[in-house]
Amino acid sequence: MTRRRRRHLAVLAATTLVLTGVGTGVAHAEVPPDAPEQISNGDFSEGVAPWFSYGTGPLDVVDGQLCVTVPAGLVNPWDAGIGHDGVRLNAGAEYKLSFDISATPGLSVNAVLQLGSAPYTSYASVPAVANPTTKRVEQTFTVPDDNPNAQLIFQVGGAAAEQRLCLDNVSLRGGEAAPPYVPDTGPRVRVNQVGYLPGGPKNATVVTESTEALPWQLKSAAGTVVASGQSTPRGIDAASGQNVQTVDFSSFRTPGTGYTLVADGETSHPFDISGDLYDRLRADAMQFFYAQRSGIAIDGDLIGEEYARPAGHLGVAPNQGDTQVPCQPGVCDYTLDVRGGWYDAGDHGKYVVNGGIAAYQLLSAFERTKTAETAAGGAALGDSTLRVPERGNAVPDVLDEARWEIEFLLRMQVPVGKPLAGMVHHKIHDKAWTGLPLAPQDDAQPRELHPPSTAATLNLAAVAAQCQRLFAPYDATFAARCGTAATSAYAAAKAHPAVYADPADGIGGGAYEDNNVTDEFYWAAVELYLTTGKKAYLDDLTASPHHTGDVFATGGAFSWQSVAAVGRLDLATVPNGLPAADKARVRASVTAAADNYLTTLHAQAYGLPVPGEAASYVWGSNSNIINNMVVLATAFDLTREAKYRDGAVQASDYLLGRNALNMSFVTGWGEQNARNQHSRIFGNQLNPAMPNPPVGSLAGGPNAALQDPFVAQLLKGCAPMFCYVDDINSYSTNEVAINWNSALAWLASFLADQGEAKAVAPRTCAVSYQVHGTWPDGSNTQVVLRNTGDTAIDGWTLRYAYTGDQKVTQAWSAKVTQSGATVTAKNESYNAKIAPGASITFGLLARTGTLANPEPDLITVNGVACTVS
Repeated sequence: MTRRRRRHLAVLAATTLVLTGVGTGVAHAEVPPDAPEQISNGDFSEGVAPWFSYGTGPLDVVDGQLCVTVPAGLVNPWDAGIGHDGVRLNAGAEYKLSFDISATPGLSVNAVLQLGSAPYTSYASVPAVANPTTKRVEQTFTVPDDNPNAQLIFQVGGAAAEQRLCLDNVSLRGGEAAPPYVPDTGPRVRVNQVGYLPGGPKNATVVTESTEALPWQLKSAAGTVVASGQSTPRGIDAASGQNVQTVDFSSFRTPGTGYTLVADGETSHPFDISGDLYDRLRADAMQFFYAQRSGIAIDGDLIGEEYARPAGHLGVAPNQGDTQVPCQPGVCDYTLDVRGGWYDAGDHGKYVVNGGIAAYQLLSAFERTKTAETAAGGAALGDSTLRVPERGNAVPDVLDEARWEIEFLLRMQVPVGKPLAGMVHHKIHDKAWTGLPLAPQDDAQPRELHPPSTAATLNLAAVAAQCQRLFAPYDATFAARCGTAATSAYAAAKAHPAVYADPADGIGGGAYEDNNVTDEFYWAAVELYLTTGKKAYLDDLTASPHHTGDVFATGGAFSWQSVAAVGRLDLATVPNGLPAADKARVRASVTAAADNYLTTLHAQAYGLPVPGEAASYVWGSNSNIINNMVVLATAFDLTREAKYRDGAVQASDYLLGRNALNMSFVTGWGEQNARNQHSRIFGNQLNPAMPNPPVGSLAGGPNAALQDPFVAQLLKGCAPMFCYVDDINSYSTNEVAINWNSALAWLASFLADQGEAKAVAPRTCAVSYQVHGTWPDGSNTQVVLRNTGDTAIDGWTLRYAYTGDQKVTQAWSAKVTQSGATVTAKNESYNAKIAPGASITFGLLARTGTLANPEPDLITVNGVACTVS
């Protein structure tokens, strides 16, 4: 978007107010005009960013000035402000603050340089009286303390009348320029610092000046050379700007620890080769959500004493609580109890659209255990597999964790009898932005509900529908509650299809705007159809342009703002009643997208499935990369073709160290890993009494747009893959977020399920699952198991999972039991042995409820998937 250029100073009114040493009583020498500039975008030629406001209307750039409306009647000057973070101050250095200001009808303004969090220590204060004539204000001063991330706030509250205030040409010169930032990238041989699966791909990248192939050696922990070869020159890598070569040592498959790769005189960080590399990562990535919970005391015995804290936002002082939250003025006349849920990211806000996709991905990781051959029936995601307080309740722990967020989402629905009943409030967060760090229980800000939106309503409809079918075997009451919310939300969204979140509603929390909700309508219709089987939802989803369109974006298959691909993936994997030809087309679209991601991956010298251009490295780029890997993993689950599994496995190398920075983006994983992610809760970098983010937390990743002031100057001109810094002050590259960790949790679960990544074995059994009779609340099914292998089956255990609310009530010719959704059939003594080419038959009766109950697509015998017909 074209920005209006800065107006020339000659068009300004000539009034200039010059103050020297105000507030200190000391005269100061003139600050040189070429002294370092500490303010970014002070002329607003690049729009609003990185400026923010609180207690005001939205910021806007008008005729080259930053303008805002300040409401009347605010009690104190500091009740409203315009601010800029990331101001670098040096103790004892002289600075010159200057700015142009006007206000109509007129008010007193105070420009304060301060610590950006409690106790908000003031380093300097510059008063000014603003009126309709633009005035130039300049002041020099000396600051008493060092602070690489101070805050400049124009305090603009306290006027009796509403004000229209404008700023321009804001400058703070003085002190020292930030030293050139040179990241410590360690050895020039870049590997997955965690390791590689024995049967999977093993690739590394070498940064070198050489254009000729280089010899490489793989060494054991004892220093013995166990493999060697020649690298492949790849030229200049667009994403990093580096001349690189790649090493492929996939043929080496011997498990071990402490391997290193040597090339061009450099030795990589150590790594392992093992089939259980990712077992712990699955639990760690999911554990992040417990640490982010709102409305519950966090138990240090579960995740470490350093993370123990009282419940946040339950109304215990100084919290004002989430138990009786009012709307923003003019939005509604009621309060809601919206306790619980997860804190969204580095702040204390809770957002339905981001919470929706995060909850969906945890639910999806569990649902995959019903449909994916390598998921082993979900044993690794069952009850007591995670460190959550609900463990031991006979419900899979991943469902318990997702429920904590779903309960919050349900509470955000507009009550019956109120305007827009059934719609869902977009978000709830603090009235004003809070500083870093700040534990949830110490947040004193008032909380506000923001207006309902169609996007939030459809998120609830989709996730609640998914909740209904997954919780039905474990908690029928909660499942029914989810189903009621899903259908009412979907109906409300159809009645109000264009209620959009305000993009300017970003004070105290992110706006999360989205003015195209056709993809949310598609996703919600898909989930409701998969759960209920009703024709009305099938008609809606098939009528959507997203049903046949290209929904898999190159830079990121899906995100909170683009969810059509989520619906496509679920239609491809969850058993349903789509016509066979349509289902085949849907599945083919997934593999076609996966093929495109593979092509991209093989073209990238660092082996990741996004192009090397700057547009691929955006806010939360790591989650986009993972979501492309989800498509690759799903293609493998659908086809059993190893190339898709290997693509997902290889791309994980980037996240865990095989990148330009030689850094693992997952806390606690890898020799050199991110540990200072942007978070108010995990503020150790600013307050050593607080913890770092827990092990398994994913950093947002490189962001070429440099959308925070800390990196805007530090990393200016960076190559895309270098646009990242592991510092708590960089919220645009290094924040944590629930939708980023949900992507990691899904991927880690898939990776852990691959074990050693052995060659995919041919199927040696076939199962015919035929429903021969149905009645209003039941069905009669015959199962025929045939041995299609070359050796006899001597004793068999057949297993599958229902995706609806069916319950086995009777069986014959097999010992049949059901646990949750999983049905297990074991042979009788007389039919234990099945010769090659022979078959056995058993039958069962099942009680059905109100949900769709499609026939299972995945049936295993002795842990191996069979062909199903």
